[in-house]
Amino acid sequence: MAFRSFESSALSRRAMFRGSAYLAAGGALASVPFGRDLLRAHDVSAMWPRVAERVEYYVGSLKVANMVASFGMGGGDPHSVARGTLSFGGTTAANLDSLYRIYSMTKPITGMAAMMLVEDGKLGLDQPIADFLPGFAEMRVLRRADGPLDDTVPAERPITPRQLMTHTAGLGYDIVTKGPLLVAYREYGISGGQISRMPIPGIPIAKSAPGLEVWADRLATLPLITQPGTFWSYSVGLDLLGRVIEVASGQSFADFLQQRLFDPCGMESTWFQVPQSEVGRLTDNYGVLAGMPLPIDPARASIFLDSPPVHWGGSGLVSSPRDYDRFLKMLAGYGKIDGKRVMGDLAVRVGTSNILPETATTKGTWVAGQGFGAGGRVVGQTYGWGGAAGTLSAVDMGSGLRSGLYTQYMPTEAYPMRDEFLAALEQDLAALRDAKQAA
Repeated sequence: MAFRSFESSALSRRAMFRGSAYLAAGGALASVPFGRDLLRAHDVSAMWPRVAERVEYYVGSLKVANMVASFGMGGGDPHSVARGTLSFGGTTAANLDSLYRIYSMTKPITGMAAMMLVEDGKLGLDQPIADFLPGFAEMRVLRRADGPLDDTVPAERPITPRQLMTHTAGLGYDIVTKGPLLVAYREYGISGGQISRMPIPGIPIAKSAPGLEVWADRLATLPLITQPGTFWSYSVGLDLLGRVIEVASGQSFADFLQQRLFDPCGMESTWFQVPQSEVGRLTDNYGVLAGMPLPIDPARASIFLDSPPVHWGGSGLVSSPRDYDRFLKMLAGYGKIDGKRVMGDLAVRVGTSNILPETATTKGTWVAGQGFGAGGRVVGQTYGWGGAAGTLSAVDMGSGLRSGLYTQYMPTEAYPMRDEFLAALEQDLAALRDAKQAA
């Protein structure tokens, strides 16, 4: 079985980070005094007409097989604008319970799991991770990010959980790293995720280390690309954080997520491995080549039906729009959902705020001028992130709006879908505000 990097230069990641407008859009709701009555209907196309038009366009023109836009507010269940079927030519309609490869939307989940351990007193935001993983005690840093592996200097400060959460630890990523370090990542099996069991043109075969512990141990032997705590660089930080969580908690990463997050939040459809019994809800994933979507991970033969070699805290989960909304709902409730406390108020407030190290800069990066929290971007009061196969999510901690976009295609920049969705969302929010002010 071949395990492959979940993105590469062929499956560009740039569109994944065009979410700043999307994240900021929710903030407009703070000045929209509408009540819960506007979210009563299950399908809310009438409330979000411009979003609905974009969803209908992309599905109707066969650019994607399906699309679900989800919206939630307060203590209520999510509502949606949903069109299409789980696969082209299929008959099962996509809805809030369909299963999507959320890829990097796994990162906020991992970040909040770590915040639970901070709250428990088992992990410090600025504690050296070498206290848990001794192999990271004396790291070396490349003089040039793409330079030879033996041309290094000592790390000036230790790697910390704060740095792992915010991509400022100096670690690389197989989707962005170049030169000898990228070669070493591939040789050592430091992969960032998986796409398909089928060969995909333009994507080199990437073996994976056998398990998260070995994966982390091998990573510790390789140099960093920047001094820890100095520069924002998209990385395997959240994957490594999963291993820190294991040691700090005394549980496997997967068990910790299940027992501390998924079960208490009522997330019954979020897995690293999709059960065979649920394959009927799994979407097909498509690669867009010359404007044509081609199946790269059909549901019935999906690599996500297999036990993964590594439980990737940065990319490994499959979830449903309804399930992920429950995670956002818990955050919007500052740790409580349906009257049950899952994590502490302070842990949520810190995790959804800008916790970038004071010594780090984002200048010249995808998140320049913005904040970063526990695994997700922070713009104003809004926290969230996106995934490599067309998904986006955000929660506005001020207004309580929870929103998400779910579809399955790669690369995300094949279509201007995200930019158009963000613009449509902002226009609908503005219309809602104007309507209420005129009433």
